Amino acid sequence: MVKAKLITALILVGLVIVVIFQNKEPVDTKFLFVTMTMPRAALLSVTLLIGIAVGIFVALGLSGRKTKKH
Repeated sequence: MVKAKLITALILVGLVIVVIFQNKEPVDTKFLFVTMTMPRAALLSVTLLIGIAVGIFVALGLSGRKTKKH
């Protein structure tokens, strides 16, 4: 089971790397009052990392809550 999870994770990482390297053209990104020009690969990487972080925080928050049934 652990081997299957490792293989799945490696395949997903490989797919993410392919998508990032295929998107190198610059894009304008607007956030609040700031406009930044960055490669689309950087934007995708930052978005991916933020999504992973939010997912971890939500998972930890949900696993930390244990409801008592009376």
